[in-house]
Amino acid sequence: MPERIVELAKTVGAIANQKVAGIKRINAHAHLLALNAQIESARAGAAGAGFGVVAKEVKTISREIEGLTTELTEQLQPRLVELDQHGQRLVATVRGTRLADLALNLIEIIDRNLYERSCDVRWWATDSAVVAACTDPSAQARDYASSRLGVILDSYTVYADLVVCDLNGEVIAHGRPAKYPQMGGATLSGTTWFRNALATEDGTGFAVADIAASSELGGQLVATYATAIRERGETKGRPIGVLGIMFDWGTQAQAVVDGVRLSPEERSLTRALIVDAKHRVLAASDRVGVLKEIIPIETRDRQMGHYEAKDGTVVGFALTPGYETYRGLGWFGVLIQKRARSNGAGR
Repeated sequence: MPERIVELAKTVGAIANQKVAGIKRINAHAHLLALNAQIESARAGAAGAGFGVVAKEVKTISREIEGLTTELTEQLQPRLVELDQHGQRLVATVRGTRLADLALNLIEIIDRNLYERSCDVRWWATDSAVVAACTDPSAQARDYASSRLGVILDSYTVYADLVVCDLNGEVIAHGRPAKYPQMGGATLSGTTWFRNALATEDGTGFAVADIAASSELGGQLVATYATAIRERGETKGRPIGVLGIMFDWGTQAQAVVDGVRLSPEERSLTRALIVDAKHRVLAASDRVGVLKEIIPIETRDRQMGHYEAKDGTVVGFALTPGYETYRGLGWFGVLIQKRARSNGAGR
């Protein structure tokens, strides 16, 4: 593990410094003894001459030891510092690469999920009950369409509601009249998804709106996909209404960011995010800043990568790659990770 390399480099450096300091202490003591021996030899006169020679040699050896320890420190310390720096860079690279990989996995899950939504809306817009409600919006046809949409919702629990609008944008049928009675009869002609759905060239096209809180659904966050309901349900048929399917974004996106595979320690240090093309937070593992916070990602025109931010956090990011016929919306998966605490100190 790269972290182990850094840890070993620090340990080796500490041991080397400790041992060199120990040698210096012993050498200083030997030097002092040699000095005292020379003094005593001088006092003894001719009788202490031999002892003086020994003391002089000890002093010489002491100087050599001092020189060696100085050389050892001068040569070893820069290399230990370099080893630590290389280790730190390796840790940052491995850590950043992992975060970028997790960010890609995160956004790929969203892409596959939303691709299915784009398929659902185009398929369900051809349902005979939906087409009939727009062709002849009698009370019976509208009720049957609502009933049919309710059956779909029982199986597709990822949706908050499914709505059928006439060409004026009035909701003439929806799948959850008991839960969201305010949706019945609501006028949605002012929404971008309604206008863009009517503008699709044929039944293969669809429209999608930004993540937003729906007042008709009690403020629930939804991702709305829509397409034109066409005459006789034919791909090239004339538009006779619009089907809007409202994906329960808040619940489903939260499950995705919460499900990023992180260790317990990593989870306490990491923020997993989905951001839009303008880097606005659409979902956050800490549930903070949704639809309000802007995350300044330093992509440097890269679709995927990582970097260390000014505050010391490591950021991994990945641009939506799209999935099959779904090109994506320019969204990013982002993971922001603080440095782990070390030796009781945090950064």
